[in-house]
Amino acid sequence: MNSYPPELLTQLAPVMFVGGLDPPPASGKTTDPFVVLSHRLREALVNQRKVAVWQPEKKKTFQVVPVDKDVRFPPRRLIPPEHPDYANAHSPLSPLTPSSPLYPDGLIAPIWIRKHTRLVPSVFVIFMRLFEHAPTSRAPLETAEVDREREAEERRRDTELCAEIAARKKTVSERGVKLTVVLLASRKLLDDPSLDGRLTYIRRQSGLDPRAALFVLSPVSQSEIGDFVRSLQEALYEPAIEYYTNHSKRVRRKRNRHSQVASSYPITQPIGSAPSRPLRPEGWTVRYEYKMACFAEFRGEDEVALKHYQDAYASLAIMFGSTAILPPRTKRWAEAKVLADCINLKICKLYLYNNEHSLALAHHNSHMRKFADFSRGWGIGEETFEFWSWLARQHRAFAELLEHGTRSTLKIPTHFSTTPPSHAAAAAAVQALESGQRGALELEAMRALGLNPNQALQHPGFYYYMSARSTERRRERFLGVARSEAEGETTTAPPPGFANEQKVDHLALILELYTRAYDLFKAYTPKDAHGHGRLTLWIAYRIAQTYYESGKFDLAVRFFERIAKTYRREQWDSLLRPLLTTWYSCAQQMGDMELSVRLLFEMLGHGLKTQDDDEDSTQEDLLAVLKSSVPSSTEEPLLIDHSESEPILQTCAVFWRPDVLVGEPVAFQLSVSSPTGVSLSSLTFTSLVIHMSGDMPTITLRNSSLDPSAELPQVQKVELDHIMPSGEDDKEVQAPLRFGVGGTIVFCGTVSCEMPATVKIEKLVLTTKEGNWNIQIPLRPLSSRHGGAPYPRWLSSFDPPTYIPVRRDQYSSVVVRHRPHKVQVSVTYNAPAYIGEEFPITVGVSNQDDKEMEMIVDALLQPAELDELGENHIRMGDERSTSLIKGVSLGTIAPGVSTSMILYLSSAGAVYDRVIDISVQSHREMPATAEEPESPQSPKSPTQSRIDRDETIRTLVVPSVQPISIEQHAVYMRSLKSQPGLADLTTYEDNYWDDGDVGEAIVTTTIACTAPSGIIVDSITLTKQDGRHAKIVDSALDQVMDDFLAEWLTGDEFCDRCRISLAARDDLPEGQDIPPPGSYELTWRRILPEGGYSTPATTRFSLPTLRPPRDGLIALLDVPPTAQLHTPLTLRLVVRNRQPTRSANVVVHLETDNSDAFIAAGLRNGRLPILLPGAEETVLWRLVPVECGFVRIPRIRVADRRTDPGAEGELQERIVRIVDVRADERREVKEDGTVEEGPQLAEPVILVLP
Repeated sequence: MNSYPPELLTQLAPVMFVGGLDPPPASGKTTDPFVVLSHRLREALVNQRKVAVWQPEKKKTFQVVPVDKDVRFPPRRLIPPEHPDYANAHSPLSPLTPSSPLYPDGLIAPIWIRKHTRLVPSVFVIFMRLFEHAPTSRAPLETAEVDREREAEERRRDTELCAEIAARKKTVSERGVKLTVVLLASRKLLDDPSLDGRLTYIRRQSGLDPRAALFVLSPVSQSEIGDFVRSLQEALYEPAIEYYTNHSKRVRRKRNRHSQVASSYPITQPIGSAPSRPLRPEGWTVRYEYKMACFAEFRGEDEVALKHYQDAYASLAIMFGSTAILPPRTKRWAEAKVLADCINLKICKLYLYNNEHSLALAHHNSHMRKFADFSRGWGIGEETFEFWSWLARQHRAFAELLEHGTRSTLKIPTHFSTTPPSHAAAAAAVQALESGQRGALELEAMRALGLNPNQALQHPGFYYYMSARSTERRRERFLGVARSEAEGETTTAPPPGFANEQKVDHLALILELYTRAYDLFKAYTPKDAHGHGRLTLWIAYRIAQTYYESGKFDLAVRFFERIAKTYRREQWDSLLRPLLTTWYSCAQQMGDMELSVRLLFEMLGHGLKTQDDDEDSTQEDLLAVLKSSVPSSTEEPLLIDHSESEPILQTCAVFWRPDVLVGEPVAFQLSVSSPTGVSLSSLTFTSLVIHMSGDMPTITLRNSSLDPSAELPQVQKVELDHIMPSGEDDKEVQAPLRFGVGGTIVFCGTVSCEMPATVKIEKLVLTTKEGNWNIQIPLRPLSSRHGGAPYPRWLSSFDPPTYIPVRRDQYSSVVVRHRPHKVQVSVTYNAPAYIGEEFPITVGVSNQDDKEMEMIVDALLQPAELDELGENHIRMGDERSTSLIKGVSLGTIAPGVSTSMILYLSSAGAVYDRVIDISVQSHREMPATAEEPESPQSPKSPTQSRIDRDETIRTLVVPSVQPISIEQHAVYMRSLKSQPGLADLTTYEDNYWDDGDVGEAIVTTTIACTAPSGIIVDSITLTKQDGRHAKIVDSALDQVMDDFLAEWLTGDEFCDRCRISLAARDDLPEGQDIPPPGSYELTWRRILPEGGYSTPATTRFSLPTLRPPRDGLIALLDVPPTAQLHTPLTLRLVVRNRQPTRSANVVVHLETDNSDAFIAAGLRNGRLPILLPGAEETVLWRLVPVECGFVRIPRIRVADRRTDPGAEGELQERIVRIVDVRADERREVKEDGTVEEGPQLAEPVILVLP
């Protein structure tokens, strides 16, 4: 931003002139309280708001300018007001004034902004001292004459003060500026009762406004000064806004008058001057719109300012579109370009204030595209350095604007995530966008699909980077012009800015931009954002490249070293290759021979050439360095590590088989290939050392090809014979170690091992010696850093070379194993297993080998989702576990001997297949060889290579079934027992039991045998677990126990009926289940196929949970089942009201008929007493039968009379259900609240006997 006038970029704020506050004296501290107060006020006012580019806060603060209280304002017109042409005169800065810097066709000069920010305020605050007499002691005899003299002196001083204020008031009123006076007085004067009169006199005589124009301040503390400054600004903020509003109205009137005039303003030509072109209407529009935007910015109205800035920018674009209005490469053209760039930054800043990042970036990109098109029309296209200079300046200005914002309130949005979006999220985003949905999820949808970086606001480092790239192109264009000028190839004159461009240090400028971009990229890159920091490394590479072009090779090398580590590790070879070339050039310039050697070897691995047209150039440079220099140390070899970079030779080790037995040989091949792009034929490799794993000997290959000019075949083959760990010295073989372009040497051999191990080639060490140089290059036994061919290859024929692809993963090693043991494992059991029993499984082990072995057994019960509580378990001997039993020893088993053990499976819970893994492990310790004697001081512990182990695994799937099935159902019977009275004290006893309300439950349990082989039942018992609400009364099992103790075959069923008494207590909420009051325990044994029985097992199951139904209003009819002819009998009817809150008005009707078989005596039609909730009434009849046989009793009808809501007081009868207690059976309450009743006779009958 330094290339633009600061006045056009800073944030505008209301301007306040402060006079009467002198700067602090340079002499030192002072004790005068008013001097101290003046210094503190000056500091507090000036620090309220600093001039800055980024200030989005909307506070009532001013930009304070300390001035002399007699400061003069610049003239509004060049002629005095009394001149007759004053009304037609113009401002000194107007394009219509010949002496103006904008005459005749200028737009806006920075001095106009400076006038309103430094020369003309919106409010003027003057600090003045109010006169007061020095504190003196008065004599007691002083007269009133002395007081009158003091008052006269005060009035004279106040009059002088009023005159001074009035004069200042006149000058500021001409500008419409608000004048405020702050009088400084002592605290003693503030308490003087005459102060109010003096202040009133001063305000009236000086002509000050009645509002916010006069303040009085005494010396106070620093905190109180801050409060005064804030209150002063708040009081004057509204007049300041009004001042800028009046300016906007004045400019708007001028714009409106100008838009109605067809021609431009007349230009006053000085006598004898050349005719000049006046400012076009578009230019006047730019002026007025820009001024209104500035005044709106002064007022803090960002939206209004943005609108006027956009209008001014649009008018400027129209002017630039015509070379007749703004001819290129003129002074006004350059000023207009600067103005357009500054307006663009203003618009972007106002967008960013409102967090409209996309709009800010879109306008900035549009500005660059638009003026790039203009530049091509002006002849300043991409082929000129001027174009790239302007473009770099735009990127840098935008980056600096963002940097100013991020230091304050701007938050750069994050456009990438550390985790990649899922396919489902991307599909949902596509569907949302295709369906036309636009809302809060649109941003997330776009993030799922990816973002265009040109449409997403980046952090400032990105735009610094773009500025640096543009500056590089600027330098390229400049060097092209300079080269043409130096060689005299061009006949045209150099561009106008060529002389100034020669003074620019392009490399320093590029370095500065890249460095700032690098620092910002590091700051904005998250630590866990893997892969998103690669652009940071690319910028670091550009910094190193710039250092190289600047001749600072040591600094370039430092950057190359740091960058290359990451590029090697992440295998960015396309970026590493040009880096190595430049790095090598730096090493050459620095004279670092060891670094040059390392880089040349790495360049050979990447196939790079120091000269593009010569494939031998890299090795020739390497040989030249080796022959013409000496290393820094000749005692130790120079180690060149290619572990993270591309090796100079590509290696691949292939074993023919993945595994072999002990002592069995296996063939292997080691292929060593040179790069295809460069030649290594001139390099003489002294030796190649092959290091194999374990105790294998080291193989040293000595170079047998001494003639460097001999022709090299494409494929060479070297036999290594058989290799085994015999304990002898390392093996040496003569072999050719020269490679042509893309040449391959295949080393073939066999390997065997007498102990189990994993054999592989661990590393290769390539050695070359030239002069005083001794260089060792470790190589990895891999195909290449990138995997090379899709599959490794096996050389099957040498002439012609024929390869067989090896299509397996583990090809670079061979596993040597012991011979498998001959152990036979058998498992026998009688399926299925019964739930609840210990199911025996016999595991038989037979040693069919020729050596005795120690064997152990492991058993694993596989977990299942249905066994969440771990109810299943296995047992072997004394070991018991719910999952794994490990290390049960079978002892040492001799050859041909068999043994067995029993594994017990206990199943519980659900019925499903149990899965058991049985592992029989056999091992024997190998005797120590003569080459490895064991010493008492350091005995060898048994290792995998000394112990011969093998394992045999059997997996069992054991089905399980329930040996018995249970079916239970309960019915409920009402009780005729009368309710206890309210005064019955027995109801308060703990052991009191009342089943009259709920009754009894009859539980029928049906036990069926489902075991395929049958079971024998040893015992069956009903265990009572009486609770507060239920207890067992009796059971049929008590009388027929012996019938249950027998062999049960599949399909056999046995039944037991249990009677349970139920009591309703207060602590049982309605609808809650009653826990079962007991459980059955059944002890049984499996019937084995041979006729015997297994071990006893126990099955337990409880009685069902009871859910007795509750009655409302019910009538219970007690009828004897039989009667004698002509013998009276009693018929009882019990009416109960079990409704919780409602009383019952019950009427009973006995309907007799002449055909009835009884003579009835009792109530025929009547109303019972009101039944309160919980109450009951009993009605008795005496019946005399007159017929024999099954006869129907007289019909009884019971009704409840009640008034329904909304029935206008009419009584409605509701029939009450009558239940014959002889057939009273009710099922449980269903989920919907209904109750299933048992079968009832249509009409109760009695068997009358003669």
